Amino acid sequence: MTTSFGAATTSAALKDAKLQIPNFHGLRPAAASSLTRNALPLPSSTRSLVITRAVSTPVQPETTTVKRSKVEIFKEQSNFIRYPLNEDMLTDAPNIGEAATQLIKFHGSYQQYNREERGSRSYSFMIRTKNPCGKVSNQLYLTMDDLADQFGIGTLRLTTRQTFQLHGVLKKDLKTVMGTIIRNMGSTLGACGDLNRNVLAPAAPLVRKDYLLAQETAENIAALLSPQSGFYYDIWVDGEKILSSEPPEVVQARNDNSHGTNFPDSPEPIYGTQFLPRKFKIAVTVPTDNSVDILTNDIGVVVVTDEAGEPQGYNIYVGGGMGRTHRVETTFPRLAEPLGYVPKEDILYAVKAIVVTQRENGRRDDRRYSRMKYLISSWGIEKFRSVVEQYYGKKFEPFRVLPEWEFKSYLGWHEQGDGKLFYGLHVDNGRIGGKMKKTLREVIEKYNLNVRITPNQNIILTDVRSSWKRPITTTLAQAGLLQPRFVDPLNITAMACPAFPLCPLAITEAERGIPDILKRIRAVFDKVGLRYSESVVVRITGCPNGCARPYMAELGLVGDGPNSYQIWLGGNKKQTSLARSFMDKVKLHDLENVLEPLLYYWKQRRQSKESFGDFTNRMGFDKLKEHVEKWEGPVVAPSRHNLKLFADKETYDAMDELAKLQNKSAHQLAMEIIRNYVASNQNGKGE
Repeated sequence: MTTSFGAATTSAALKDAKLQIPNFHGLRPAAASSLTRNALPLPSSTRSLVITRAVSTPVQPETTTVKRSKVEIFKEQSNFIRYPLNEDMLTDAPNIGEAATQLIKFHGSYQQYNREERGSRSYSFMIRTKNPCGKVSNQLYLTMDDLADQFGIGTLRLTTRQTFQLHGVLKKDLKTVMGTIIRNMGSTLGACGDLNRNVLAPAAPLVRKDYLLAQETAENIAALLSPQSGFYYDIWVDGEKILSSEPPEVVQARNDNSHGTNFPDSPEPIYGTQFLPRKFKIAVTVPTDNSVDILTNDIGVVVVTDEAGEPQGYNIYVGGGMGRTHRVETTFPRLAEPLGYVPKEDILYAVKAIVVTQRENGRRDDRRYSRMKYLISSWGIEKFRSVVEQYYGKKFEPFRVLPEWEFKSYLGWHEQGDGKLFYGLHVDNGRIGGKMKKTLREVIEKYNLNVRITPNQNIILTDVRSSWKRPITTTLAQAGLLQPRFVDPLNITAMACPAFPLCPLAITEAERGIPDILKRIRAVFDKVGLRYSESVVVRITGCPNGCARPYMAELGLVGDGPNSYQIWLGGNKKQTSLARSFMDKVKLHDLENVLEPLLYYWKQRRQSKESFGDFTNRMGFDKLKEHVEKWEGPVVAPSRHNLKLFADKETYDAMDELAKLQNKSAHQLAMEIIRNYVASNQNGKGE
């Protein structure tokens, strides 16, 4: 029988308050060891018990059969994410099998095929890099640019988690591409799969203590939770040792088993053979800066400073997540909530304790409910906190008061604080291709620039000298990379996932559809009298999994059928409010019938400076739906002549049918016809 040691110790500790482990700091750094840690009840056998645990699930009675998902069995039998991927990679087939398809995700790749091609499937692979804080060296950027042309589809895609995606790589080229990335200061390890994904942090290269600490913390957390068993390098570079260094505090935190967090004899001390129940997402930021959508992550870490700006510790949020399933109400998006505060030197131990709590208690039978948000929703935050504290070894301090959040795009030119500049560039949907790709490469190569990828699918050029500002601005503008004041405000905050044709989960269009949808929304703005400078946060996904975080949008479109979307309303520009489902199965060609009355109603009834998302929450969905159902077009200011356009109902009905074909009201079409008729006769063109 396999057991879960962490779950057992937690259960015992909660039942028997008399059991207590003495203060033992194992491999903690000296600074942490000198702290007075409030040891919580744990069995005294914690330090000496050595068990190889194949499956990390709560202890069950001997007679109970533990149900596990198929992916859990694949992981258990994989020899730490090697088999059968290692064998499938040696065959001449263009694809890999079911088990290997799940395992290759841990290596940073998804098997895909073009869903628009008929007949035999044309397989390829998407490769996703792992770039904590979105940091990309000059060498790695140029390498990815080359690989996109040589082995991909000629484009690079910037993701909502500050990474690259390379699409269209054939199986026969996978090892070459992976090896090239590894040897050029990059990695794809853990970019996908049931483990900690890329750790977000503000992409702005500001030379400020809080920003520098946030980025350092993100990098340390990424290193702490990186797999250790070598499977990645065994498969892609034949076990070649890639030189890298880790801060000693990361190594010490990983190896520390003072509170029963580790698998003592395992090559994966934190993950074991089963890794985590599902993907795990972490973001780190500073107060006010919500460029990372902090509340959508499993763990959100916020640097806390004193009045002098000196970092003191961290606030921690837990339990965010976007994915859900249509019309299954037991699945839902969720905002993270406050867990507590930890001093600066304890952050790695606190994060590890949270991860282990999810490892030991997250569901492994039904993957729809395996994210940590469901564990916290089931337990409640108080129970979750108490269990985490068993692994952390002390109580969390009260959450520190934070100022209000705001979304920061970092587009345009800014000073870094060290005499150099950085330039944030808007990239529609993060897709870099064509002339834009060629010119961007030329600039990055010519000036030897490093770059950062933002969580909003944009790119930042860093360490720019003042004398380079004008030539860089001019060169990039000629390739379509404009300064933000020349970009439609709707586009600035809009995001979409790739969806068709390669994503196997897509139900309808997202990335390919959003340019036209944004133009149509802008046309509605014009029609109802909203100013060009006004905007709403629009996010579109091809399925309900929420990769582009549509449930945080003021206007979210979530694919729920061919050319059909579920409409979500109620997020805000600060990314602190969860949207709610407003309407199902809205066909693409009917969007204006819903958006026009909503946006007109917002213009007419909003309070001073009230955003669209806040307005929809204040008015309530019942009233909004009533307005949509009764909509007949914008009210035209009454004429001083008080003309009656329609003398009988038959004429009105006929005009109304014609108007609907042009997405107009009967009144609008009639006035348009009359104006055109009068104008033509005045010009002597009447017949």
